[in-house]
Amino acid sequence: METLTHPSETRRDAGVGDFLVIRGRRLALAELVDARLLDATYRIELRQQLRAAQPFEHLVVDNWFNPELLRLVREEFDLYPFRDERDVDRKYENTVRSPRNPVLGPAGQAYFSIVNSGWFTQLLSFVTQVHELIADPSLHNGGLHESRRGGKFGIHRDFERSTCSGLKNEMVLLTYLNEGWDPAWNGALELWDAQRERCIRKVEPVLGRSILMRNGPVNFHGHPTALALPEGQVRRSLATYYYTNTLADDRLRKRTDSIYLFVEGSDRLRHWARQVTPPFIWEALKRRLR
Repeated sequence: METLTHPSETRRDAGVGDFLVIRGRRLALAELVDARLLDATYRIELRQQLRAAQPFEHLVVDNWFNPELLRLVREEFDLYPFRDERDVDRKYENTVRSPRNPVLGPAGQAYFSIVNSGWFTQLLSFVTQVHELIADPSLHNGGLHESRRGGKFGIHRDFERSTCSGLKNEMVLLTYLNEGWDPAWNGALELWDAQRERCIRKVEPVLGRSILMRNGPVNFHGHPTALALPEGQVRRSLATYYYTNTLADDRLRKRTDSIYLFVEGSDRLRHWARQVTPPFIWEALKRRLR
């Protein structure tokens, strides 16, 4: 069975005294994420839930992340203000997003360090069975998201590839930051059927709730109704995208080892033969010679 490692897992008793202090609030490192994420049985349950979800593969979970950490991140929207630099059609998307490589406060840095870490990315790979996931620490299209009074995001499917790296967009993780949220404000995330005819599920954006959504040609979602927020209230969330490299396939890899400048005669012939032989033929020859 696949295993996951986490800094607090190696020696759990050794991390008891490790903590962060952010604006006077003390957070134990071992309590930044839900301990269940390290449990093999729970991970298998998540995989089963994702596969069975309708109208497309997704997970809705609560309390994966320390609520006090999320409250601190919410504060930092105001402490570290940003400008949305995108050119979008506001008729369909009236939201505000942080730019690529945003300036984050300490709580935001802590959250995104977790969700972009190796162990967390490995967890998502285990749950979704999408292998070799690649996190994006630049937070392109992700980062801090805010919708204000009258804001909305029309029903849509996410972009297929990153315009920065060309990598294939596999999934997004959203974590909501809204304490005391009222469903009457119209901010629920709607998941629509493949025929784009009706909403199958609504997810209220309450503090501590996260949704992991697979990307696909019929994975439509959004919050299309204008927000009826009271004065001073906003809808805030954190977004992280995960990618794969579609060229990272054994049949397409021409070379994965080092190239040495000085090699002996017989090895030189072998290196030349490997370069001119199609990878799948080379692998078959190696297996035959073993």
